[in-house]
Amino acid sequence: MNGAETLVKTLLASGVDVCFANPGTSEMHFVAALDTHPQMRCILSLFEGGVTGAADGYFRMTGMPAATLLHLAPGFGNGYASVHNARKGHGGMINVVGEHADYHLKYDAPLKGDIEGVTRSVSDWVRVSEDAGSVARDGAEAVRIARSGNGRIATLVLPANTAWEGADGPAEPLPPVRLHRPRPDQIAAAAAALREPGAALFVNGPALHGRLAELAGKIAATTGCRLMTDLFVPRLARGAGAVDIECLHYPVLDNVEILRDVRHMVLVGAGQPVAFFAYPDKPSTPERADCRMLDLCSPGMDIAWTLEALVTETGAAEAEAARIPLDLPELPDGPLCPETVGQSMAALMPEGAIVCNEAITAGHPIAQATRGARAHDWLNNPGGAIGAALPLAVGAAVACPDRKVIAPTGDGSAMYNLQSLWTMARERLDVTVIVFANRGYQILRGELANVGVREVGRNAERMFNVEDPELDWVALAAGHGVDAVRVTETGDFIARFADAMSTTGPRLIEVAFDPALPTD
Repeated sequence: MNGAETLVKTLLASGVDVCFANPGTSEMHFVAALDTHPQMRCILSLFEGGVTGAADGYFRMTGMPAATLLHLAPGFGNGYASVHNARKGHGGMINVVGEHADYHLKYDAPLKGDIEGVTRSVSDWVRVSEDAGSVARDGAEAVRIARSGNGRIATLVLPANTAWEGADGPAEPLPPVRLHRPRPDQIAAAAAALREPGAALFVNGPALHGRLAELAGKIAATTGCRLMTDLFVPRLARGAGAVDIECLHYPVLDNVEILRDVRHMVLVGAGQPVAFFAYPDKPSTPERADCRMLDLCSPGMDIAWTLEALVTETGAAEAEAARIPLDLPELPDGPLCPETVGQSMAALMPEGAIVCNEAITAGHPIAQATRGARAHDWLNNPGGAIGAALPLAVGAAVACPDRKVIAPTGDGSAMYNLQSLWTMARERLDVTVIVFANRGYQILRGELANVGVREVGRNAERMFNVEDPELDWVALAAGHGVDAVRVTETGDFIARFADAMSTTGPRLIEVAFDPALPTD
């Protein structure tokens, strides 16, 4: 048995049975080991950003980390943005990165890079296996780290000789890392603060869906506090029957107004709200200056125990959480725009859909329209590195093959991980991609105005639009094996989206609309 085989066996023994991959020469022994273990599902992406983004989506929907297989420092570098997004969303991931054989490094071969530098900057844990006998133990530790703290990025660098040299059998799975908990006096102080006028319980992570969202809703119903979260959260349960959680907006001045009356903010699984960017003469944080901020439970602490303790402390066990009512709109008949697309989605999305949203400027009207749709999960991009929607959709569809996955995205952002369409086709994933073809990076026009620039000249315009030539999403999708159609009328979108919702398999709808139409 060689080192690579012990690693595969250790991953499987630890419950890791999905590997998103883009391997190269240095990983061939690991590929061979994967090939002899068919119980490990191996999924190829044609670009490393699709590999790591899919692993992020998989973790969000299962709470279990997948493995990735990446080729040397450049391969990890190509996947860096999606790892960044996962880390910002406190996701779990096990990156297996091949490296040159240790004795080969001194020759500075073409693909040699600062592999520890590039991996450490975005990983919570990095280890370079010293020899074949260490690989299995290192793999078990990588799994333990990835599952700790509600999800962490673990990166195991595997020099090629440690993969092909002989080793003893696999390592036993390691016990989980115990999560830290707040002290009883901190729980009591937080409960008292939540009963005060102007209080808010600000939650994130696993407190936004399932049982923990129910607990947060009970606390809010009992204390009278506002239940709130950020806009770009990794996963939020929405739609009919979901706990009613108020979301912040993108513009920082909107959030200043939203939080105007909040005097006590208790953070559970969340950090302090912060503006996405700094702007001249605008604040970096939206809360009022005299807001008392209680950082009760950081994202890496025991969120479940903390909410249970707050339920007990506030006497909320029998309370009923406020819920979002079913509010299905009529099918629209106006001009094709983000609002009519959102209304159509709300009317036609099935129960249990997963929406991987990166529609950028079109995202707000879609979110508004679908809030009262049938129950669904909403996945955003907490790290802000664009190109997330398509690989997230791959990971979500692998994790939940019985649920419809919908990926609204801008045309500019979709180009960053376009190759994920091929993986959808290869794996027969049930994903419907909606590309808003507004022919540019429309959000940058607003950002230019935010820093005080009102006149847009030729250079800026050519950096903002993706015209001349226009992107042909029907042709791009077809070239990756995905059926696609372009729509220019609302009725056409309704028909195509309804068909996508009633059948299975990947498809793409290009929404060609005039970006000058209002979106509010």
